[in-house]
Amino acid sequence: GDDIGFNIDSSAITPEAAEILKGKARILEGQPDMEVTIEGHCDERGTVEYNLVLGQKRADSAKNFLVNLGADGRLLETVSYGKEKPVDPGHNEAAWSKNRRAHFLALQ
Repeated sequence: GDDIGFNIDSSAITPEAAEILKGKARILEGQPDMEVTIEGHCDERGTVEYNLVLGQKRADSAKNFLVNLGADGRLLETVSYGKEKPVDPGHNEAAWSKNRRAHFLALQ
């Protein structure tokens, strides 16, 4: 489904991301047993270590937002890939902005 994006060096949920997450929360309400992995991703700038931490914060932010909307936190797993799995291999702001994201994988 839809990824949510983040601003540079930030794990704050943007208004656009909040709308996408509200939609995901509605889906989860209808499928209460669905397990979801939330992946945190970063753009290529910064160290590997920094981006692993930032990616984790992004995944955790998305999870916390969903839990606040009523999702079962026990079914939401978070993982950080830092900058290791860019969705866009470019080296410019357009690519970086796509790569600052949280991605959602339903496990069933």
